[in-house]
Amino acid sequence: MFDYDEINLLLPWFFPFAVTLFGACIGSFLNVVIYRVPAGQSIVTPGSHCACGVPISWYDNIPVLSWFILRGRARCCGRSYSFRYAFVELLTALLFLTCWLLFPPGKAMIGMVFLSILLCATFIDLDHMIIPDVFTIGGGVLGLLLSLLVPALHGQQSDFFIVDSLRSVVIGTQGMLVGSGLVLWIALIAEAILRKDAMGFGDVKFVGAIGAFCGWQGAVFAVFGGAVVGTIWFVAALLWQKLAGKPAAAAPRAETPEGEPADLGFGVHVPFGPMLAIAGAIYFLCLSPWVTEYFAQIGELL
Repeated sequence: MFDYDEINLLLPWFFPFAVTLFGACIGSFLNVVIYRVPAGQSIVTPGSHCACGVPISWYDNIPVLSWFILRGRARCCGRSYSFRYAFVELLTALLFLTCWLLFPPGKAMIGMVFLSILLCATFIDLDHMIIPDVFTIGGGVLGLLLSLLVPALHGQQSDFFIVDSLRSVVIGTQGMLVGSGLVLWIALIAEAILRKDAMGFGDVKFVGAIGAFCGWQGAVFAVFGGAVVGTIWFVAALLWQKLAGKPAAAAPRAETPEGEPADLGFGVHVPFGPMLAIAGAIYFLCLSPWVTEYFAQIGELL
């Protein structure tokens, strides 16, 4: 029997390749979740089927490849279907591979769970301007549970597992409370100034879930980093709309305060969840050490 280190030494490509395939398969499942959860449908049954009702054969449901093989059209009825299905599968595969290459196996697998939650919340919010509780409240509870089971998630790696677990849960709880509390106060202040709803309560809970996985530093970064991402995205899409005379394909969905579809512009509602998710992913994958050090230096100054 070969152990992990021996396989990694003899076949260094094996685990990255397997993780990438696994990520693509999970991405296919996430497409089902993104479509069915907002509709209140089971994510287990029935199996994948075309919009015309015909079940999709396994050879037409190969992650990423099937869309290109079929040229974006269903074999059964010829209906076109969005490239987004292949995009979600490919993006999931790349994010899983990135986790595997950056982190030890335990934290990498937690990262895959966390990023899957972010992906589902992102695309559901883009489609429906809601983030279901299963990804906000459920994500927060899962983050705390994984903090308890894998203390390395929050950098707790001494020789005393129980102590590390308790410290890790405390860090995750701080992240959840600080993150959701910060967004709640921002929303309340903005509502008082603007005299209208400025942020959905789903965003409040979503930042709490991010904090459970990333700690309070990650939650704070997600809020302000998400604002930067949103500003860049909004301005770029608005400029495209002005210059091209039509909305950009990648523009965020926009609605009037009454919930009616609208062109992108000032005074409309746009989903903030995707921006929070992008910032949360950037923090988890890339910027955690630098942001943590930055806050530590600020703490010393104060």
